[in-house]
Amino acid sequence: MTAADPLTVRDRVLAAAYTCVTRFGLAKTTIEDVVKESGVSRATIYRQFPGGRDELLQATVAWEIARYFNELADAVRDAPDLAHLLEDGLVFARRSVVEHEVLQKMLVTEPERLLPLLTTESSKTLPFIAAFLHPYLEREERAGRLRPGVDLDRAADYLARGILALIGEAGRWDFEDRAQVRDVVRNELLGGIVVTV
Repeated sequence: MTAADPLTVRDRVLAAAYTCVTRFGLAKTTIEDVVKESGVSRATIYRQFPGGRDELLQATVAWEIARYFNELADAVRDAPDLAHLLEDGLVFARRSVVEHEVLQKMLVTEPERLLPLLTTESSKTLPFIAAFLHPYLEREERAGRLRPGVDLDRAADYLARGILALIGEAGRWDFEDRAQVRDVVRNELLGGIVVTV
């Protein structure tokens, strides 16, 4: 790794900050902890994150969320249609959230610090998910399966919001039961969008 590559340095700092958060929690992670973990100087960290600790922690949460959604996208990319993509994606996503040790620990020990960061990041995550879904909606439209008058942009936004809500809280559905996942996807998420699913 070369020090001249700011993306590499930034990723190194974010990875170190994430490690520190797993070890100490959000409240107790300091810039000095990240300096020690990353091997990057304090001055370099402040050049990358001029807002200091708060900016670094916000960026760390965003970095981990982006990594999570990239893994999710890779897991469902080959789905044959929108319904299967949503079913497989919700199962993968819910399992990942439930099994994410750091997230679960922070939701119990530091929800007042974590939840505002997650809320801030959701405004960036929604467009990412909607953009990912758009080609699948276009495919459904070409196949003649969309209900008349469905606006693709609005449908993608609606689905992205529904997905985020279900990832965060499954509600009355058991996501270990594929029949229930199929029901929520086909009747709740896609019922007003796709004619036959």
